[in-house]
Amino acid sequence: MIDVHYWPTPNGWKVSIMLEEIGLPYRIVPVNIGRGQQFEPDFLAISPNNRIPAIVDTAPASGAGPVSVFETGAILMYLAEKTGQLLPTELAARYRVIQWVMWQMSGLGPMAGQNGHFLLYAKEKIPYAIERYSTEVRRLYGVLNTALAQGEYVAGDYSIADIACFPWIMTHKAQGLTLDDYPHIKRWFATVRARPQVQAGLAVGAELKAGKTMDEETRRNLFGNLAGGTP
Repeated sequence: MIDVHYWPTPNGWKVSIMLEEIGLPYRIVPVNIGRGQQFEPDFLAISPNNRIPAIVDTAPASGAGPVSVFETGAILMYLAEKTGQLLPTELAARYRVIQWVMWQMSGLGPMAGQNGHFLLYAKEKIPYAIERYSTEVRRLYGVLNTALAQGEYVAGDYSIADIACFPWIMTHKAQGLTLDDYPHIKRWFATVRARPQVQAGLAVGAELKAGKTMDEETRRNLFGNLAGGTP
């Protein structure tokens, strides 16, 4: 059984989609990030960066006891290796996938997150920050669009590279972008979104955010709480 410490966000969706794709049994353990549950000691014990998601594999292949993993790139690779799915074994193909997972983790996700923050959540609209991050997000979309001009999926066959990138492309409207400007992404996005496993993964925990609002406690816990990482 895989315990998934989770909240329905783009990073959370990566893991729920992956688990639906590979067919492993899993159990959702909600972590309400708006109420600061990501700073609680039990969660920090498995995710010291106080960010969701994290997983605990209660039945790892080693048989040596539970294994916990945080950071979605590491989680996707762990689950792929556990099941032998969605990550090639041939060296060049394997690293073609891994490099795109790293690209998403270091570029697309963080830059889209910052762009969304300054566009939607910052109390003060800072033109320089908005321009800085929106320009970088557009650049990254261009990189992905060029890659997808070469084939149906990001890195050859459908893989964890597609699962890593897809939830962050889901936010394109909030980023102030239209996929009409990126025709290869638009085609790929429709293909991936139509997968039944992707639909099932996106539905996981949808009820958890129903009716939630951005009150001051939520804002503090999402953007201004140093708990768990105070120097």
